[in-house]
Amino acid sequence: MSGTTGGATRTSPYLGPAQGLAAIVGLLVAVEVASGVLQGYYTPIFSDIADHLGIQDADVNWFEAAQLIVSALCVPPLARLGDLVGHKKVLLLSTAVTAVASWGVALAPSFTTFLVAWALQGAYVVWLPLEVAIIHRRTAAAGPARQQLLTRRSAAVLVGALELSVIIGALTSGALVEATSMTFLLALPAVVVTVVLVVVWVGLEDVPGQLATPTGSRGALLGAFDLRGLGLVTLALGLVMGGLIAVRLMGPASVLPWLLVAAGLAVLVPFVRLERSLAEPMVDVRVLAHRAQWPVQLTAFLFGMSVLGAQIPLSTFARTDPEVAGYGLGADAAFVSTLVGVYVVFLAVGAFTLPLSARLLGARGALVASALLVSLGYGLFLPFHDTTQQTLVNMAIAGLGSGALVAALPAAAAAAAPPHRTGFATGMTNATKTVGGAIASSVFAIALAATGSLEGPDEGVAPMSGYLTVWAVCAAAALVAALCLLLAPRVPEETDPLDAAPVVVP
Repeated sequence: MSGTTGGATRTSPYLGPAQGLAAIVGLLVAVEVASGVLQGYYTPIFSDIADHLGIQDADVNWFEAAQLIVSALCVPPLARLGDLVGHKKVLLLSTAVTAVASWGVALAPSFTTFLVAWALQGAYVVWLPLEVAIIHRRTAAAGPARQQLLTRRSAAVLVGALELSVIIGALTSGALVEATSMTFLLALPAVVVTVVLVVVWVGLEDVPGQLATPTGSRGALLGAFDLRGLGLVTLALGLVMGGLIAVRLMGPASVLPWLLVAAGLAVLVPFVRLERSLAEPMVDVRVLAHRAQWPVQLTAFLFGMSVLGAQIPLSTFARTDPEVAGYGLGADAAFVSTLVGVYVVFLAVGAFTLPLSARLLGARGALVASALLVSLGYGLFLPFHDTTQQTLVNMAIAGLGSGALVAALPAAAAAAAPPHRTGFATGMTNATKTVGGAIASSVFAIALAATGSLEGPDEGVAPMSGYLTVWAVCAAAALVAALCLLLAPRVPEETDPLDAAPVVVP
């Protein structure tokens, strides 16, 4: 190998098609293990956390609302920042914030402090998009087709590790909750995230981002970072999410919540105009509007309705006593954990088998088939929901499709994006999914409200029609997503490249 070639190897931000990829994915698997712990560890012990903080079980709903808001607001700017300054830097930043917040959750002296820390913990949602962007960029030398294949396979491994870690986290907390103090119990996720922070810092190579100036000028960064766009999108999302929370608190007949939602939607008009006028916008609406990109992003939004919005209704349905309500499974908390575990196992199976389904059906075909599985799984709940066996079959089918979509959507977004927008495109799949889940969560809360409360059967049993509405919305949303995906180009690499500027390589 010549000296010139060796020099190019040292300065290029890209790795070969296989060189170092296994090591990179191995490091990122550790990050997804931490993500899985965060997503699965707390679910079985929410009632115990409520007792620890001296609050009612109903107040736990604030956790979900607060974290969804932070998640939706932080993904676009962090994803954009990753493209500008380097994806490792932003992965480190978000991991550090999550670690500090996790320690805050463990040591919080009050409900308010806990709520703030829990909300900030939502910064972890940007991890998977950043990881996919890292892998996509590091495999660029392999060529477009091979790059997409390697990215998709790596994403499947990451999501599989994530889902398996969700199960491990849930089983661990459930086993330890009676054997140790709540402070120690809540400190374990903080330890995991802190260890991962060190692993990423030491083990992952730092590759320059688009904004690779010799001095790292702060002025250059601020000039490339769309602060006005960030402010407008924050305002729009804040108003819409605030309005949806107000709907949950005040009821759908109140005027104020809908005024907030309308104001948030109205802010999108100047936001879109601003973003279209900028060469380096916070949210590149031109990329999102491209025929290879918008079906993926719309699918993420619709998919979020079921994967994020339907989990609490499924849990409460399983816990409902059929002798009291006339429906439900009458399951205890331990059995609900088993149901969740079965669902997550099939999520992992769906993620791990994504490369096989993509080989058999093509990348677009695998996405369409996955969305149809989600639609079928929730659609089966409409006639079949009377027994545990029926519920398990329905959740298994929906889980297979959901696991594949979790893995495939960031990879599909990266493949359909210009090279300097991969972090943005993958990040937007999580942002749109989160917004979809938040909207669905509020709609489902309204559908399930019987006496203005979701506190449980003792406070007012939700009508069966509410659960039918939840399942019908999830099934319909997934079906619409499948139809939208059919409009996407079969091979994104052969489409118009959006007159994209090349990545700045120092």
